[in-house]
Amino acid sequence: MDDTAALVRAAADGDAGAWKELYQRHSGLVWAVARAYLVNGSDAQDVCQTTWFRLAEHLTRIRDPDKVGAWLASTARHEALRVIRASGRATPVSDMGLLGVDIDERSPELLILEAEEAVADAERALVMWGAFEELSDRCRRLLRLLIASPRPTYQEIASGLGIAVGSIGPIRARCLQRLRTLVAERGVTGIRR
Repeated sequence: MDDTAALVRAAADGDAGAWKELYQRHSGLVWAVARAYLVNGSDAQDVCQTTWFRLAEHLTRIRDPDKVGAWLASTARHEALRVIRASGRATPVSDMGLLGVDIDERSPELLILEAEEAVADAERALVMWGAFEELSDRCRRLLRLLIASPRPTYQEIASGLGIAVGSIGPIRARCLQRLRTLVAERGVTGIRR
């Protein structure tokens, strides 16, 4: 099924395949919204589960089934903010744990060369992430959603962040320009425009 509204109706009628398709289409969006607000992975997972539970509760009452992605993004945002309020903390998300070097059993010379390249890449990534974390919360959240896979629609992003659809492009441009400036100040070059 390609029609989102038809998927929502089929899922509401108990079609497990339709529910699975909805989940596959929108789970990346829900996760990206949750992680844009929450540092703790288990909190983000809880928000995702709660968001999908809320959809199951309201599946027959969704006013505009074609926009279920925006509904999910908005619900994930509200749930994440609820978790933040309940815990009394809001901390920027750090992806430093994503940086790692895989070591295998090839020749020592090749491993040394690859290790040097990996260190250089890791150092560049550290600089990039350091610059990224200096961006405003708004910029970090928007850029994370724009790189989510599958990529959410602008309507879903707008709902997830509580901003107007028409402001996404200009905000994105300003955020990327600020990121380029921060990275250039640190001596990293070759960033695409």
